[in-house]
Amino acid sequence: MIKKAIIKNFDIKKTLSSSPNRICVADLGCSTGPNTFLAAQNILESLQLKYQLENDQKDFQIPKLTFQVFFNDQFTNDFNTLFNSLPPNRNYYACGIPGSFHGLLFPESSIHFIHCSYSLHWLSKVPEQVRDRNSLAWNKGRIHYTNASKHVVEAYASQFAMDMMSFLRARAEELVVGGLMALLVPAVPDVLLPSDTTNGTEKDLLGSCLMDMTKTGLLREEQVDNFNLPMYYTSQSELKAIIERDEHFSIEKMEKLNNPKKHVQMPTVQMRVLYLRAALEGLLVKHFGAEIMDELFKRFSEKVAESSFFLNPENQKSIVLFVLLKRNSN
Repeated sequence: MIKKAIIKNFDIKKTLSSSPNRICVADLGCSTGPNTFLAAQNILESLQLKYQLENDQKDFQIPKLTFQVFFNDQFTNDFNTLFNSLPPNRNYYACGIPGSFHGLLFPESSIHFIHCSYSLHWLSKVPEQVRDRNSLAWNKGRIHYTNASKHVVEAYASQFAMDMMSFLRARAEELVVGGLMALLVPAVPDVLLPSDTTNGTEKDLLGSCLMDMTKTGLLREEQVDNFNLPMYYTSQSELKAIIERDEHFSIEKMEKLNNPKKHVQMPTVQMRVLYLRAALEGLLVKHFGAEIMDELFKRFSEKVAESSFFLNPENQKSIVLFVLLKRNSN
């Protein structure tokens, strides 16, 4: 899909007017590889093909291209592992850019293509209202918005909208006019509640394990009350409305990835537990300490095993949106 998008939508003549032979690509939320390297190579090969197709036109010749790839993630990301894993035969210059992608990362009009995969569901922070005992959105006894009150859900949705607007405003400054941005966004269908998907329900189940541990004295209840996951799963219509409100980008494509259920299903309890632990353990350790992690995920695995919901492929209803945006001239 990215290859087709570049061939169809990337205007080399226009985007390279300020830097005739250099293309800068950024992967936001890169983690430590190797997925980020596969994505970068796919993007560069597609850009190279577009370059060759353009050069075949007799009336237009472009100098040989030089590629620079910027790998971005939070300051706490393991950039040492990232750099030690760089492909030895890469055809690009690599650079690390630590910092939150909810703000500016690059100089004005310096990037030609931005890629961001499975990262935009992470919020810049937990909504303040859900930790405020005096707020209607206080999320007592829960760690996420699944099965919570409408006030909690609205607080999370509002935080996502603010974060997404900040993300788009920053990218609008950094991308050249005509530059492209490809986003892969974990989401939920428009017609489903968070509690209808395994993504939401497993967070709720993990929270119940933490509350069980307060009853046996392993944790204090206020510790759980003060912990919420900074994650939000948008819907297609919700995301579309935010992008259109920003007005800096035109939506060239927005569609669900064709992921058959057998490819996204976690077929065993162990796989589901390891997957969730890999994603969330860092946050949990920071708040609760490392000593309770084995006990917490032991309890979680037992609850997953007792349920018929999580391992049923019919309940794997979460989706991934492929969004292709082009920087407008405004």
